Amino acid sequence: MGRAEERRAQKKGSPARSARGKKPKKAGIRRFFTWKKLLAYFFGLIALGVGAFVALYIYVDVPKDGKYAARAQATVYKLEDGTVIKRDGAFNREEVTFSKIPKTVQNAVVAAENKDFWDDSGVDLMGTSRGILNTVMGRGKQGGSTITQQYVKNYYLDQRQTISRKVTELIISLKLKNEMSKEEILAGYLNTSYFGRNAYGIQAASNAYFHKDVGKLNTEEAAYLAALLQAPSQYDVVTGTDTGKKMAKERWAYVLDKEVEKGWLSKADRRKMNFPKVGKVKPDASLKGQNGYIYELAKVQAEEAIKQSGGNIGGGGYTITLSIDRKRQAALEKAVDSELWSNLDPQTRKVDKAVQPGAVSVDPKTGKIVAMYGGKGQLQNRWTNNATREDYQPGSTFKPFIYASALSNESKTQDGKPINANTIYNGDSEHQITGPGANGYAPENEDKTSYGPVSVEFGMQKSINPVFAQMAVDVGLEKVKDTAVGLGMNGKASDFGAHPAMALGSMAQSPLHMAAAYATLNNHGKKVTPSIIKSISRNGTDIDLPKSSGSEEVISRDAADGVTAVLQSVVESDDGTAKKVRNSRFEVAGKTGTSEEDKSAWFTAYTPDLTTVVAVYGEGDGGKHVPLYGAGGNSRIGGSSYPADIWAAYMDEALGDDATAKFDLETDNGAATQAPPPPATTAPPATTQPPSTPPATTPPPATTPPATKTPPATKTPPHTPPPTHTQKPPKPPKPPTDPPATNTRKPNPPDTNGGPNGNDDGLHLNGLSPSPSP
Repeated sequence: MGRAEERRAQKKGSPARSARGKKPKKAGIRRFFTWKKLLAYFFGLIALGVGAFVALYIYVDVPKDGKYAARAQATVYKLEDGTVIKRDGAFNREEVTFSKIPKTVQNAVVAAENKDFWDDSGVDLMGTSRGILNTVMGRGKQGGSTITQQYVKNYYLDQRQTISRKVTELIISLKLKNEMSKEEILAGYLNTSYFGRNAYGIQAASNAYFHKDVGKLNTEEAAYLAALLQAPSQYDVVTGTDTGKKMAKERWAYVLDKEVEKGWLSKADRRKMNFPKVGKVKPDASLKGQNGYIYELAKVQAEEAIKQSGGNIGGGGYTITLSIDRKRQAALEKAVDSELWSNLDPQTRKVDKAVQPGAVSVDPKTGKIVAMYGGKGQLQNRWTNNATREDYQPGSTFKPFIYASALSNESKTQDGKPINANTIYNGDSEHQITGPGANGYAPENEDKTSYGPVSVEFGMQKSINPVFAQMAVDVGLEKVKDTAVGLGMNGKASDFGAHPAMALGSMAQSPLHMAAAYATLNNHGKKVTPSIIKSISRNGTDIDLPKSSGSEEVISRDAADGVTAVLQSVVESDDGTAKKVRNSRFEVAGKTGTSEEDKSAWFTAYTPDLTTVVAVYGEGDGGKHVPLYGAGGNSRIGGSSYPADIWAAYMDEALGDDATAKFDLETDNGAATQAPPPPATTAPPATTQPPSTPPATTPPPATTPPATKTPPATKTPPHTPPPTHTQKPPKPPKPPTDPPATNTRKPNPPDTNGGPNGNDDGLHLNGLSPSPSP
């Protein structure tokens, strides 16, 4: 082939051939990527990897002594001033030999953690490879380790999520199967694992949870201890949250079902089994007063933070500094004693035995908890933390979140008017709500009082139920729930469904979650996740903590500050249900709330410096929710009674003379600028049908209020409310007229504008029962 022919062949796209008919050799970088060479590279990499692994296998030896045992230290919980709240150590561990561990425990743990333990090679190559890949890609920690690998990690290595640690764990695990029997490995794992309640090892755990030796555990009890291995503190069914308790029982059932799957437990025996009775935590003398509640919350939050950093709180050696302010903590305890406990006489009034207070105070700028009250104290066998429990309804304290959602979503009424402080709604008791999802809901007001057309601001001041039930439908029930959860409420709480009764606070919540939501409003819409931990360090190195304030903007500053402006009127207006907490030294924005039958009463409020939530519950035998009628000699217990009294006394002392006087508000949705129509003075006859259509269509269109920097506020001397008025409560007989409320508060006088008889507050669900959470 001549050169001309070669050129013609190249133009046609066919490879040029030499005179002998062969293709020319590839030039440049292409000569390194022939299929033969690529195959050689592939097998070369495999050989290199195998060689490296063999070298590491030869190089890495099984340590003679366990590092974990050698480095075991106490974990210290302390205040910033050095005061020690609790010292976890010296590690509560009592080792037992394999022969003393009953088959019930062996089967339960293997079923829960590694069902093929008795037959596997000791390692999970797929799980380890996945873990290494996730570490390289920064996806965090994932499970998949065998019992052998977990034992190696517990006893020989640390908890860091690094490639070198994972590879070392894999090699030691492979070697260990040749040096130890399966029985020895399982015994070692059970003796080094952490089960919560400061119990290290199965023997300590058996005593901590069931007050018996491990050899006496039955199948149900063994399954519960096996379930604890996944999340020790969270799955404690005595001290854990409702969510944690539910998850613990689900994990317990999972363990038993796996035992059936493996043939270690018959289906007939499985059906007969019930969740075991778990013993109470043994009192620790160091946890006097509120220390026990503070320590338990700190431990849960610290455990999660340390876990996220790749550590294990069970390893000990951590110094956990708490955010509790000693001065403010003392002020809160003093306020509860003086404003509540001193007014109760359980020997004279049976209902006084049912009173249970809880409170949380948060710095919105940092998200740190500065004071907390959980109850009488663990040393008095009061284990439930009233500040974190999630089984009581917050009542009308939910209403500000509906307004926040309306402003955030720029919502309009059914007839197209923008929702703001001036917007007019029907305030009549049992007014029927209209719109998507209303389902004929017609909520009552307290004492069935009707108000006629009212503004949103007046509706907030008097806590008028139909106003906010209709507003919730206007905004969209799902949108309202999304806003509330975004602000800080627990969206997984009981009865938190997107139904109209949600507007009256018919879901269960804790003071801690309500403090989160109100603190986010106080922080101009930037997320606040309350934390009791100021810092965590180990061997002088600080651990990075999640940001507890300002991590994201949940709602705009305009919307958040607009809510604050209206909540100020609840305190500053003579019509407000919270007027008794006025203070001449600082502005206050807040809301009262009372659940149905006075089973719980709340006051959630904030100043520019602090957000504080106080709740008082009625708790009977066995944790049953009971009404608080007559507690402390009062006919009714509402949000503006004991909760507001405690709040006012605490904040007055906690803020001192350095309190920030005014809110820094920037909003186009400030306080109302026009007076609402004159409200009705009497309730309609019982036979009168409420209007079926809101009269919001007849008044003149609402006027958007002007931008607000610092809304006007009427000041009065500290804790000196204007005269109150008596009003007949719906259930108890009318009490005699008392003089104006004073700071003595022994007992609280009835108050038609927010006192125990105030229209704030009873939760009425006429026309619709709360639907279960979706």
